[in-house]
Amino acid sequence: MNHFTGSIPRSLGSLNLLETLNVASNYLTTAAYPNELSIISSWTNLKSLKLLILDYVSIKGTIPRTIANFSSSLQKFLVRNCELEGSIPPEIGNFSRMISLDLSSNFFKGQLPLTFQGLPNLQGLELQNNTISGAISPNFCNLRSLTLLDLSQNKFSGQLPECLGNMSSLGKLNLSSNGLNATIPASLWNLKNLMSLDVHSNAFGGFIPQEIGNLLAATDIDLSRNKFSGNIPASVGSLKNLISFTLADNELQGSIPEVVGKMVNLESLDLSQNNLTGEIPTSLISLSHLKYFNVSFNHLHGKIPENGSFLNFTIESFMSNEGFCGGPAHLRLLPCPNNSPQASRTKRFPRFAYILLPTALTVFAVIIFELVLIMAQRRSRNHAQTNPLPPTAHERISYYDLVHATNDFGESNMIAKGSYGSVYKGVLRDGSILAIKVFNLQVEGAFKSFDAECEVLRNIRHRNLVKVISSCSNHDFRALVLEYLPNGSLERWLYSHNYFLDFRQRLNIVIDVATALDYLHHGYSSPIAHCDLKPSNVLLNQDMTGHVGDFGIAKLLSGGESKAMTNTLATIGYIAPGDLKYGSEGKVSRKCGVYSFGILLMETFSRKKPTDEMFTEDFDHNLITPPDENSTTIVQCIFKIMEMAVTCTVESPEERIDIKDALNELKNIKVQFLSK
Repeated sequence: MNHFTGSIPRSLGSLNLLETLNVASNYLTTAAYPNELSIISSWTNLKSLKLLILDYVSIKGTIPRTIANFSSSLQKFLVRNCELEGSIPPEIGNFSRMISLDLSSNFFKGQLPLTFQGLPNLQGLELQNNTISGAISPNFCNLRSLTLLDLSQNKFSGQLPECLGNMSSLGKLNLSSNGLNATIPASLWNLKNLMSLDVHSNAFGGFIPQEIGNLLAATDIDLSRNKFSGNIPASVGSLKNLISFTLADNELQGSIPEVVGKMVNLESLDLSQNNLTGEIPTSLISLSHLKYFNVSFNHLHGKIPENGSFLNFTIESFMSNEGFCGGPAHLRLLPCPNNSPQASRTKRFPRFAYILLPTALTVFAVIIFELVLIMAQRRSRNHAQTNPLPPTAHERISYYDLVHATNDFGESNMIAKGSYGSVYKGVLRDGSILAIKVFNLQVEGAFKSFDAECEVLRNIRHRNLVKVISSCSNHDFRALVLEYLPNGSLERWLYSHNYFLDFRQRLNIVIDVATALDYLHHGYSSPIAHCDLKPSNVLLNQDMTGHVGDFGIAKLLSGGESKAMTNTLATIGYIAPGDLKYGSEGKVSRKCGVYSFGILLMETFSRKKPTDEMFTEDFDHNLITPPDENSTTIVQCIFKIMEMAVTCTVESPEERIDIKDALNELKNIKVQFLSK
């Protein structure tokens, strides 16, 4: 985790007492060698080697079969994201003391060698995000010490071996995004130590058995995007440790079991896109930790619970069902029919009347709106060019609409590229201009990034946040449809030779950013830590108003908590060295965002990146143009801004200024500037 460049020295291979070699996360390559993998071949003399970690080193080529000559003491071999290709050599099975093997995010293909059974001590096997094919061999069942098995995002097919249930130590099993089919072996449901089971995006079918209730240790079960049918078994009520339960996009029938209300630790429940019927059980009110709930696109009806977590869910959680009524006031549904004797006249209405009535009212409202609109247009025809109507709001936009709007996601339409995907400019058929953020699902963490943005942005609204118009999601595609901000990012304006921001513009933009952070930290029911605030994530509209975007690693600090758990860190340079401890422990807080804002302040007025060796508190002298009569005032204001930036970036999070106080100080500085 440094900035070393160049080739790895071959002379490391002469250190015959070396036990650990870790050069991960640098900018190293093996390109200087005629055979790109001869560097690995040169390490066969490292007879004491126990740990070899090469993650994110550009190795390319294949793993040579001479790896068989490596130290028999090798316990960890981690070569994640090294651009390796070809097949995994069978000699991998020679390392009987191997504990952890990570070959993920490479270009491996072909089938897995049968020699894996020669790794009796293996505890972690990660092969995700490759193109490995074929069936999953029963030989895996001999890995009795395995606690982590991740084969996701490959091309495995066929049935799972029945003997998987014999792997009693297994704690995490991820087989998602493959072509596996048939039914899940009954033995798998007996893995009493299994904490995480993810088989989404396969072709598994059959019923979900009652034995799912045996997974008492499970905290995360994802069976979505398969072909499961039948009812949701009542035994799920015994899964009291479960935090996330996803059954979306299957063929499930019947009602939602009342016992789901006994799953007391549930935070996320997704039953959308099935064939469920009946009503939502009132027992779900008792799920006090529930943050995400989705039963859309089913055949449910009846009254939506009005208390508990249901006070926080939006209408998107219930859309496209047969007919809901009642519920919290913000859902704006019709009241449920009164079943008392005094309401006998109401009782005679058939159920479809409660479906047709809101439809008729909606049509009537649209007609009235159109008439009013026509009359308004006639009255203001002379002002039509200077005061155009806002573009039509788009409820749902299909994948094919996005393909057409972006010229098949052509490079000429690309306006930005980030860690998890690209952003394209799109023009819809009605002329509306939008920005489409397409997630690269081959990148590890892209699914979670998409889910994080959806979770954060589905409810928040503020004039200084990038507005989400819609989303598009299918088996292998995820995209967010955002408002288009024509002036691009703050980073573009700071570092391009063709653009320039004067002092007043920069001050207005950082006030906009502080206003957005104040809303995220204090103005929403659950505080939100943005986690990746930087100039490239601050976008500007036609009036140069700042909008904060990119919530791919944002975290909800539920219940007013000061910290939330996360596995993601912000961009290096925008997170405090002391906060890296929080990141390593999985914690972020609003104070991390304050630090990032302080760095953004310094960068905006110094025009230097935090990773630049010249990054100081000195300001961009292009802001001062003698004989500008405001030069003295500008210098005074910049010094105040830099002083405040320092209070945002002190080492101790507890000593940092609150964003609300920072916003007030910036507003005072603006008053000082305008008064001169």
